[in-house]
Amino acid sequence: MIDKLNLKEIIFQLIPVFKEAGSIASELQKKGLEIKTKEDLSPVTNGDLKVNELITAAILKLTPGTKIISEETVDLKEKNFEKNFWLIDPIDGTKEYIAGKDEYTLNAALILNKKPVASLVGVPNKNRLFYTFGMNESYLIENDVTIKLSCSKKNKNNQIKAVSSVHVPSAMILNKLKSFGVNSIVKMSSSYKFCVVATGEFDIYAARERANEWDYAAGHAIAQNAGAIITTLNGEPIVYGKEDYKNQSLLLLRSKQLDA
Repeated sequence: MIDKLNLKEIIFQLIPVFKEAGSIASELQKKGLEIKTKEDLSPVTNGDLKVNELITAAILKLTPGTKIISEETVDLKEKNFEKNFWLIDPIDGTKEYIAGKDEYTLNAALILNKKPVASLVGVPNKNRLFYTFGMNESYLIENDVTIKLSCSKKNKNNQIKAVSSVHVPSAMILNKLKSFGVNSIVKMSSSYKFCVVATGEFDIYAARERANEWDYAAGHAIAQNAGAIITTLNGEPIVYGKEDYKNQSLLLLRSKQLDA
């Protein structure tokens, strides 16, 4: 069992690994990616696989007794009964990665007692690396400067900005956003959505049930440990370690009062 006291040390040892993996992912993207199709018909690239190899190897050395569940190696037919484990999404936003865009992310999250407690999210093409190792301990490294995150609002008080995984959210999600006074919605890919709420650049993200646990866990830990409020759309806690790996619905709020 991982001692919570050494979470900071584990994350700090993974920071250079994420920097290296991010550089490799970016270089491979520039060179032109090798693309294959997985059984579920989603794309996978040599970048996804290389990043997965680097991050997995590092985590195995740091926490040899803890199970690793990665998007690129998981057997979806095998049910998950773990309470303590790592979730890895080597590249979240593979389609954007293939298209040469810059919002794809590298992700690893440590789940303890079914909750994401520590994680890293790398955004190589934006030169941003987010990490957290406990409540009130979320950080951003940008241009070699480390900034502590607290979800403090960066926009004018009359602007309530939402991020969305689609250009036009469903009527249900639009109504939810309107109930919080949202007056701006920006489409954004990957777990980066969680991170920009943690920085205070955006205020809210709402989504129906979608994607898998490895898509959310790392960003969830970053935002929540920075002070964000994260529940299902019905206000229930979000847990990880579900047998089928599927996400619940999501409501991510920068704070209780979005206009301040």
